[in-house]
Amino acid sequence: MEHHVTATIELRRYTHDDLDEIRDVLLEVHADAYAAQMDDPFNQRFPWFVNHWGENPGFSCVVGYDGSEPVGFAYGAPAADGREWWREHLIPAPFDPSTFAVSELMVRVKWRKHGLSEQLHEALLNARNEALAVLLVDTAHPKVQALYESWKYRKVGERQPFPDSPRFAVMVRELKAAT
Repeated sequence: MEHHVTATIELRRYTHDDLDEIRDVLLEVHADAYAAQMDDPFNQRFPWFVNHWGENPGFSCVVGYDGSEPVGFAYGAPAADGREWWREHLIPAPFDPSTFAVSELMVRVKWRKHGLSEQLHEALLNARNEALAVLLVDTAHPKVQALYESWKYRKVGERQPFPDSPRFAVMVRELKAAT
């Protein structure tokens, strides 16, 4: 059966205080989005990452719903001042180094290729006051990196944050002009 994406995806915003309410939704979307890669130990640690990011008081999440069905989400949190991922790659540091770290952006398989990733991503960032957004992209996925470049990100370096994680491109985007 062909699934048709409805014309309107409802975007709902959540914070640190809502984590208990949305944890299962995030895990359900991840299980669908990464169904083919769930034998990878790094992907199996996703529940830990949800808890780790969700514990941040500045945690912000946008979940897209098609009716009552969650179709995707984007989440992140402000980076700790002085500990931003981009620090070693941008010298000197920008005048305003405030950074929002985009941790996850995923859309369930049957809702892909309808522009939902960008919709979720922009909804997550449009409420932010930080000067920069930063995210990591697996260097084995150049099409994903190119997609983020089309959203005004630029690659500033590479890092491998965990021994079992992929090598990631460090991508930075200016959210507001320097004043």
